[in-house]
Formats: sequence, C-alpha cells, structure tokens
Amino acid sequence: MKLILTHEVTNLGAPGDIVDVKDGYGRNFLLPRNFAIRWSKGAAKQVESIRAARDAHAVHDLEEAQSIKGNLEANPVNVPVRAGVGGRLFGAVTVSDIAEALGAVGAKVDKRRIEVGNPIKSLGAHTVSVRVHPDVSAQVKLNVVASK
Repeated sequence: MKLILTHEVTNLGAPGDIVDVKDGYGRNFLLPRNFAIRWSKGAAKQVESIRAARDAHAVHDLEEAQSIKGNLEANPVNVPVRAGVGGRLFGAVTVSDIAEALGAVGAKVDKRRIEVGNPIKSLGAHTVSVRVHPDVSAQVKLNVVASK
C-alpha cells in the first residue's frame, strides 16, 4: 500500500514522505489515526505543502540543534503530578505532561519528539530523550514532584 505520511512515524518517516507499507499496517493503524493519507496523483501534489509545513517547524542547522540540546540538558525540569501515599502516582507521566513542563521553562518541544523508555510511575529523578534534529538527541533530566 502506498501512503503519504501526514505526521512523523517512528522508524517509518516524516511528514510528506511517500512510503510503501503492508496493507494491514496502513489500513488498521496509519489511516485510522490520520498519520497518513492514501497516495494518488492528486494527493501527491499535497506533498509539497506538507513538506513546507514540516520545514517551517524543523530545526534546520546542526549548530542550532546543538544549542537547543545544551539548553535542554543544562537544568533538570520539574514535572508536577498528582501522587498518593508513598510517592506512587495516579497513572503515569505522559509525554504531554513533559512537553507542557518543558514549555513552562521556555523550551517549546513537540510531544511527538519526546521518547520515554519505560512509563514513569513514581516520584523522583528520571531521564527522557528528546529528538531535536535527526542527528541530535538530548537527554533531559526530569524531577517528578507531587503537586500541591
């Protein structure tokens, strides 16, 4: 199945990329979640507008990406969450919570670029990875604290 990606999909491609995937993956995962649209000659004309939008939000040069990485890794970020007795969380810390906490300290990061290895379900210090650029990834230290 030939598709045009509208969102970034890990290990597949970026918005505007034309990819060939198995029928089930495209029909059951990518299309229902609006991560892709079916390829056609008319839809192929939309590729340029999708790529232009992607370029407007992307970090273009490696030096800028390195400076953003330095800013992200400089100080730990506090993420306030609801917690019960013993430091156990109600649920888990989501990538949206992390993106919101990063935005509060002045680092605007798209939540799709944040990679959390294991779900964060306890208070304390944790580390997540943020893909700033295809070649640059920042390791951000989080302090998960109980909100008041």
